[in-house]
Amino acid sequence: MSANQFGSRFVVTSFGESHGTALGVVIDGCPAGVTFDEGLLKKELERRRPGHHGTGQIVSGRQEADTPEVLSGVFEGQTLGTPIAVIVRNQDARSQDYKEIKTAPRAGHADDMWKNKFGHSDHRGGGRSSGRETVSRVMAGAFAQMVLKHVSAPTRVIGYASQIGSFTLSEEERSQVGQKDVDSFQARFPSSRDQDVAEMLRKAQEQGDSHGGVVEILIQNPPAYLGQPVFHKLKSDLALAFMSVGATNGFELGLGFEAASVPGTQFHQNSQSPYGGIRGGISTGENILLRVSFKPTSSILDVAKKGRHDPCIVTRAIPVLEAMTWLVLADHYLWAKTDRI
Repeated sequence: MSANQFGSRFVVTSFGESHGTALGVVIDGCPAGVTFDEGLLKKELERRRPGHHGTGQIVSGRQEADTPEVLSGVFEGQTLGTPIAVIVRNQDARSQDYKEIKTAPRAGHADDMWKNKFGHSDHRGGGRSSGRETVSRVMAGAFAQMVLKHVSAPTRVIGYASQIGSFTLSEEERSQVGQKDVDSFQARFPSSRDQDVAEMLRKAQEQGDSHGGVVEILIQNPPAYLGQPVFHKLKSDLALAFMSVGATNGFELGLGFEAASVPGTQFHQNSQSPYGGIRGGISTGENILLRVSFKPTSSILDVAKKGRHDPCIVTRAIPVLEAMTWLVLADHYLWAKTDRI
């Protein structure tokens, strides 16, 4: 199993299992002299944890401190340009809860796929196929964010739930996202109906049901001219980054699939940039709008009631997708520095 790296210039290697000793990441290619922001690293890990801002009743009950330990690559408050290694230790694993799935894989999960493909796998909590693997991505994304702050301070990445189950943000609500603190909403659904969404998820958790949804990622003030045609267009690497996250099943840029029904004379004269901030695979410098859809969480009925599972992965996936966005931006920014002599 060798596909544990992401990136071409800012290269991250994720490691660890859900119930192993620790999860971690090694970052190779981070420039020297970037200010290390420990507060930012801890904040992003906290945002990924179950229970952020009172969401404990609508997410997994697993409680991990997720305290980062930086093992290398940082000295006197700055990056060294050498490999950065960071880990968080697992403390609240309940491996006994997963004895049955060693011989009876869960429907909708990767248990049997991993076992059959590799011949030997860690069944505890899903092992490496667990959503807990995203801890590594969030740590790497925090360092990527530090790089972008160093070279492109105005750039912001804002993730939010635009749909959870049957609840969908209105166009007016979506237009106001940049003015709101998304994390202040329990389901990260920035609407007055957020509590209705939270109640729906609480009921789903009690009943062993689950819901899917859509996350939108808005990149404000991205650097222009990021992207490496032909096979590493900015949009293709963003799609790769997002679709590598568990439970994702769809990706859109700008107007997305809706563009299929719009005449070209209307599409190409739209002042709202239907391209989504990317043309020819290269960022224009305009805001970039992306959408990712998630299937309903696989753990349902008895499996959900016995274990500690999220009734909807969308809420907690938002910091993960933001982290993957920062990784792509950092990777392409460093790549762009070699484009011209």
